[in-house]
Amino acid sequence: MDLRSHFCFVIIAIFLGQPLSGQKEVFSSYYLIKKQYENRAENDSTALPIVKQYIDKARNEKNYIRLVEGYQDGIFYSAVSNKLKYADSAVFAAQLTKDKNIIGRAHLSRGTVYYFNFKKYKLALEEFLKAYEYSKKSDDKYYHNKVVYRLAVVKSYIGYYDEALILFKQTRDFFKKESEKNIHANLQYGNKRGYYNSLHQMSICYRNLGQQKKADSLTLIGLSLTTGDHEYQQEYGYFLKEKGISEFYKHDYISSITTLQRSKKYIANVDDFAWMTVCNSYIGKSYMALGEMKHAMPYFQKVDSVFQRHHFILPELRNNYEELIAHYQIEKNPLKELYYTKQLLKADSIITQDFPYLSSKIHREYDQRKLLDQKAKLETKFSRSYMLNLTLVVIALLLLLVLYIKFSKERKIKEQYKLLEQKILAASDLMQTKEPEKLKVHHKTDIDQKIVDELLGKLKAFEDRNGFTESGLTLNKLASRFEKNQTYLSAVINEYKGLNFNRYLSELRIAYITDKLYNDKKYLRYTIETLAEECGIASRNNFSDLFFEINGIRPSDFIKKRREDINKDNVRKEGK
Repeated sequence: MDLRSHFCFVIIAIFLGQPLSGQKEVFSSYYLIKKQYENRAENDSTALPIVKQYIDKARNEKNYIRLVEGYQDGIFYSAVSNKLKYADSAVFAAQLTKDKNIIGRAHLSRGTVYYFNFKKYKLALEEFLKAYEYSKKSDDKYYHNKVVYRLAVVKSYIGYYDEALILFKQTRDFFKKESEKNIHANLQYGNKRGYYNSLHQMSICYRNLGQQKKADSLTLIGLSLTTGDHEYQQEYGYFLKEKGISEFYKHDYISSITTLQRSKKYIANVDDFAWMTVCNSYIGKSYMALGEMKHAMPYFQKVDSVFQRHHFILPELRNNYEELIAHYQIEKNPLKELYYTKQLLKADSIITQDFPYLSSKIHREYDQRKLLDQKAKLETKFSRSYMLNLTLVVIALLLLLVLYIKFSKERKIKEQYKLLEQKILAASDLMQTKEPEKLKVHHKTDIDQKIVDELLGKLKAFEDRNGFTESGLTLNKLASRFEKNQTYLSAVINEYKGLNFNRYLSELRIAYITDKLYNDKKYLRYTIETLAEECGIASRNNFSDLFFEINGIRPSDFIKKRREDINKDNVRKEGK
């Protein structure tokens, strides 16, 4: 379908004296609207707003003949997804005209959309049969033969090649005779296309009937007529397709690949995905016959991608899936093998539905029962493999998580060790007595300053002689030794040390043992229990928790990092 053939009916109607409207003027207001878009390309949706003006005008004026024409234009210019909507509207509007010719042509248009754009052959056949009944009483022989051609195409597609051939011979003879007449260029163009397309379809029928010589003869005629003719590139592409398929069956695989690649360039221009998949299929088969499976695979996969997108497959493409299944069996890839087994079962379901006559005649490497059994086995195998892989993935993720946690912990330990090391190096006593005036501006206690000074002095001496390392030391005991009231001692520690007694004692002890661990190597050999006793803490767990709380690192981790540093220093010294 292209622009010139779309308007062919209009020209034919004029030549046959069948006006498209009741208006007598040649340049009507409808014509003035149509001339704004009539030279645009097929599927050019930018024309639709103007087409809508045409449709609205016809609807408002109840000019149903023009309304049908407007909807036909909508089919031509709209995207594929919207063509059926316009086709349905055209049939509805045609019924309002009560004109059998117009009604028949509307059904022909809807059938063409089903056939060409959606590959719904049963629905297309229903529409073409309706159009055929109307066309039998028509004086328009071109229109009648166009309907006959569409009927034959559907018959050919669903496998009735003998019946289709009879009809194609009829349309071939008619269109050939008409194209040789001295008629308007547009009429001649439409008839030539009808002739070439009839030759193409006859070639397909002969090929499928096993009469390859007759098929080749018609293909050569078609190529000789269309080669170099820019107006018939689509038809030229179709004849190239048949030539490439013929070369494949003659085992000339390299020529077949070259010819089919050329064919694809022309077929792609009209977005005929059905014949494109046929080309891809035979290119893949040719590569496979040459032993180049890696080159064949992409073409088989293209066929599958069209199947996924359009839910359409021709019976002759079915064995693509058999080749893919066999390939992945050899490759020991059960996942891919299962996928293509499922796709083959889907393809069989569609072939059975859309091509009932052919479905019983297709040679199948795998019958339905075998396919289903194979699918079940693959699913079981894949399920086990999947569970094993899933288990391995979970284990791997857990290991990664453990490693990540360990790495994060090591990094944090290293950071905390460096911070602690800086504190140790900065001062030998981490708990230096703070100046009263710096600690608090306003004292909360009412203790006499002399008592405060005396207690601070005794605390300084207590710290200097490491009195805090005594196990079981309490506030009451220390106050007794200082010969002071324990309330006074508690208040001074809180006020001037900024800590309660227990916390004050804990920080002195941890600071002391931390300093020993850093500066005295023998402490690095002590157990955690011994270290706790050394600084006056009775419980191992209490010591470890206090060490971590105050230093941000466990004592065992600190010891480990300190040993590493010492070993590194020793290695450097030995190196020098």
